[in-house]
Amino acid sequence: MKMIESKGDILDAKKLSLKQKVGQLFMPAVFINDSEEEVQKMEALIRAANIGALCFFHSRASAATNFEGKKKIIHNDNSYARLVSLIERYQTAAPYPLLIAIDAEWGLAMRIENTPQYPYAIGLGAIQDQEGILIELGKKIGEDCKNVGIHWNLSPVADINNNPNNPVIGYRSFGDDKTKVYRKAQAFIDGMTSVGILNSLKHFPGHGDTATDSHLGLPVINKSKAEFLENEIYPFKKLIDKGVDSVMVGHLQVPALDDSGNPATTSRTIIDGLLRNQLGFEGVIISDALNMHAVSKKYTTKGSLEAKAFDAGMDMMCFSEHPVEGIDEILKTATPERIQESFERVWHLKRKAMASNPTKFTKSKLDYNELNTELARFSITEYYGNESQLDLIKSDSFLNLSIGKCIGNYFSTAIELNYNAQHHYIDVDNLEEIKKALYKSDNAVLALFPPAAKPKDQFEIKPELLEFIRDIVQKKNMLIYLFGNPYVSDILGLNGKSNVVFAYQCFESFQKVAFEHFSDKLEAKGKLPVQLKFLNKP
Repeated sequence: MKMIESKGDILDAKKLSLKQKVGQLFMPAVFINDSEEEVQKMEALIRAANIGALCFFHSRASAATNFEGKKKIIHNDNSYARLVSLIERYQTAAPYPLLIAIDAEWGLAMRIENTPQYPYAIGLGAIQDQEGILIELGKKIGEDCKNVGIHWNLSPVADINNNPNNPVIGYRSFGDDKTKVYRKAQAFIDGMTSVGILNSLKHFPGHGDTATDSHLGLPVINKSKAEFLENEIYPFKKLIDKGVDSVMVGHLQVPALDDSGNPATTSRTIIDGLLRNQLGFEGVIISDALNMHAVSKKYTTKGSLEAKAFDAGMDMMCFSEHPVEGIDEILKTATPERIQESFERVWHLKRKAMASNPTKFTKSKLDYNELNTELARFSITEYYGNESQLDLIKSDSFLNLSIGKCIGNYFSTAIELNYNAQHHYIDVDNLEEIKKALYKSDNAVLALFPPAAKPKDQFEIKPELLEFIRDIVQKKNMLIYLFGNPYVSDILGLNGKSNVVFAYQCFESFQKVAFEHFSDKLEAKGKLPVQLKFLNKP
């Protein structure tokens, strides 16, 4: 904050030319692991174009540019220090203080190594009637942002995830219940706001019910307008009525809302008509990343996408790859009055961020580990389709199995130490050996750590291991502890009589809570935040 305060009077906008005001509407992406050459290029752009905001990503390999996943992501233990250094450099280069933004849906760890990571939203969705702990979470993430000079956390996700095959939202959503999504998002926002961090609802008008990744293509959602207003729009409307800083528009085509073929990003009907006029939102409207293939492939002339989005009612151009050309195109096509409207919204948001005084805020009561432990205790969820079989597991010798890796397997190790049940870690190279061990008992506990949170390629579970799980589920009396996305359960060959405990994350704190539950020292209070197919099987 010192860097910002030293820049002079942020309230004085009289000196800005019309072109400089347009520059304030642009938020290029910046990368923590960029080369010195790229950093200097960005410093020059900030100075020359009077850029208003920046959005930080880990690297070009991990950002939305890496659509095909061909670029190698390089781990950097010094990302945190590098982020702090770059924020200072870019602020120094800026004629006017920059708004610094980041995606920190589950903390800075979403972009930065060796920083606190909190649960994905889908696990938080399992928590019942404990808004206070979600306020603490929002506060904690907000504090982490503030400590490095970030003003704007582009979260929470207000999408209702009602499509199990959603490749881009899924685990990032609080669930499929519109009221619970609204309440949890509100608690998260309240926490961030309490420590002076700006928020952004995303991805309007609702990215939940699609099986297309908008990084790669344009999702088309064929629902009626009535359905959309009743369900997808509900959390946005409720949160807008309460008051939010910004709304992020997603790259979605919804014919019932706009039959022109335009994605929401460039749809005046959706942005200016629905969001601004019908829902009455008066704050900043920000785009999802403009380099995403859903829209970037449609507008190939440099600057044309930015100008089209602005014409539709957009205020802030996030991840614009062509800010210089975009500024020129907006100056050619927009009226001074229209430019002034967006500028005043962005400037107001900037003033709000710069006026934030850290000494006025009350710090979170819990440290990182304490908070994660509490979140684990409130979220752990059990589904017992055949509860009478559970006693057989602990009353007799049972197999202590695990598949997948986390940073340490506290859960299986604790079972081995406390129940005299040898831990068998299962992988492709020892499958035959494990199959022989299975003859020793009809009962088994399986700790499953899925490699991925996204459904692509069966959550990246190796086909041989997935086949093995499906087989033993049918042959053994199983109790599965799932440390990951609950949708994984639908590919395991389970049925309504299966016994599963959903622990959501593989963090050590979540594993310790899971062991407390296994040891009958903790009651599961969570409820599944999404509908699962296997529960409808006989």
